Amino acid sequence: MDELVVKDLIDRLIDLAFAEDIGDGDHTTLSCIPADAMGKSKLLIKEEGILAGIEVAKEVFRRFDPEMKVEVFIQDGAHVKPGDVAMVVEGKVQSLLQTERLMLNIMQRMSGIATMTNKYVKKLEGTKTRVLDTRKTTPGMRIMEKMAVKIGGGCNHRIGLFDMILLKDNHVDFAGGIHNAVSRAKEYCKAKGKNLKIELEVRNFDELNQALAEGVDRIMFDNFTPEDTRRAVEIVGGRCETESSGGITYDTMLPYAQAGVDFISFGALTHSVKGLDMSFKAC
Repeated sequence: MDELVVKDLIDRLIDLAFAEDIGDGDHTTLSCIPADAMGKSKLLIKEEGILAGIEVAKEVFRRFDPEMKVEVFIQDGAHVKPGDVAMVVEGKVQSLLQTERLMLNIMQRMSGIATMTNKYVKKLEGTKTRVLDTRKTTPGMRIMEKMAVKIGGGCNHRIGLFDMILLKDNHVDFAGGIHNAVSRAKEYCKAKGKNLKIELEVRNFDELNQALAEGVDRIMFDNFTPEDTRRAVEIVGGRCETESSGGITYDTMLPYAQAGVDFISFGALTHSVKGLDMSFKAC
């Protein structure tokens, strides 16, 4: 995705987040902290994991108060442990207090996603299989969550409905079969001048053979067993990319990777993640 588009989406999310949190003013801070009071706060790590969100946090501070100074000690993607100080921010105390929660919300969630992704990636070391995310993301936070997956060592699937064609079972059924769905997708791309990869979800070996006959960029094996996945990978024979999906978990994923599939997608990376514990304290 274009960097300017990503920045615009992040800026809009930050603006919306401030609007819902501060409203017509942080009356707690405004009532007890002088406008000219200056101070420093540190981002203190309280749990082991992978740090993610530093660059977004810097943007949060910049958009709220451009005079805030951020000194970063630990970069995105680094392994952190309790007691580490990731950054120190200096500026108006009112600004420090009003940006604290939004920054923490973003960094805790992104770091949690990066940490979980890294755990999955490490378990698949020694195989060719890469870890993919999905569109099962928090509304409005997709870009940040997918950034966190990449920071954790995973790969992004499509960002949204606009950057790849993924023909799933409902598309195939409503289109009247695999041939109709794939041929219409190819005709659409040609007519619109779109250079989009086409992925097709298959539910059985008959659909797999149809998919290979039609010619697509990637085939997704939906709810296949590891044994069937191995057979399916052999049938594909490298003619296109392969992906496993459907109820695969951290505990069950290794046999799928050992079957030789190129990708495994996990909704849990973004929909069932626990934030990494950290705090923003005066120093």
